[in-house]
Amino acid sequence: MTPPVASSSRPLALPLALTLGEPAGIGPDITLMAWQRRAELGLSAFYVIADPQFMTRRAKALGLDIPITLSEPKSAGAAFARALPVVALNSAVTAQPGKPDASSAPAAIASIDRAVADVIAGQAAAVVTNPVAKKVLYQSGFTEPGHTEYLAKLSQAATGAAVHPVMMLWSEELAVVPVTIHIPLSEVPARLTPDLIVETGRIVAHDLKRRFGIARPRLAVAGLNPHAGEDGALGKEDGAIVAPAIARLAAEGIHVRGPVPADTLFNPAARATYDVALCMYHDQALIPIKTLAFDRAVNVTLGLPFIRTSPDHGTAFDIAGSGKADPSSLVAAIKLAARLAAKTPALMLANA
Repeated sequence: MTPPVASSSRPLALPLALTLGEPAGIGPDITLMAWQRRAELGLSAFYVIADPQFMTRRAKALGLDIPITLSEPKSAGAAFARALPVVALNSAVTAQPGKPDASSAPAAIASIDRAVADVIAGQAAAVVTNPVAKKVLYQSGFTEPGHTEYLAKLSQAATGAAVHPVMMLWSEELAVVPVTIHIPLSEVPARLTPDLIVETGRIVAHDLKRRFGIARPRLAVAGLNPHAGEDGALGKEDGAIVAPAIARLAAEGIHVRGPVPADTLFNPAARATYDVALCMYHDQALIPIKTLAFDRAVNVTLGLPFIRTSPDHGTAFDIAGSGKADPSSLVAAIKLAARLAAKTPALMLANA
């Protein structure tokens, strides 16, 4: 059973900050589509950090009659009902749909920078990030592995406190956490340590209590090998690495069990016994949730001193600007960010 999140009928005191994402991708499209359906979907107020003229051009290309208003975070909430509030970047964005250019990476990075600065300054309730293209960022000299790691770097620079970001993929059907993320499968056994599993489990348990309001979160931990190693017959890692980490978490009072064979962890009966599944590598976590909730899954970063959600898909260059993009995952990310922010409205850096 995935972690429940109580909805709140009261409006947020602060708007959500949406990043532009890769401007040549579908991020601008789904942002415009989400705003267009804001009343129908009951979305909380948000603003997007972008080039206003770029957003106007993209709306026109999509055939959407959407008013764009230049805004600041403090005025975005009042403007949201009548126009899409845009907090302006310092430079123009010239990328065409499906065709990243020299303006793409600087715009994507600057938008993330401003969103994090706004939420840490208490001007936004949460950060919702649109998809970025890692290859485009890397070509510009970007050195972080991805969004999650960059958000942690910005957080540490702003607060002076080190953070260990944890990626959780959440949906109504299932919530999963990959303990190792964007590394080759061949490197997983060497990178996987009891300390890494324990630290990840602690953060997950802490944030499920604080952000999701679960009094005693239930964690299920997948084994690394088939059949969780079959008592060492199919690999030693589950006994030597995973099991000791589970014992340490249990000794700290965390409700945890495993290692559980991954091939039996995701059926409906099994899912009813836990709130989140900790998986040992990327695809072990993402395949089941994308199978169950491809258009509704939300990427939530735990371990940060602020709320961050994101749609669980990429830039989709092939359909950018065509009107074929589905905003469902972004809508889910906006709704979840608002629901979490309503439960923990104040940014509490000291208690993060």
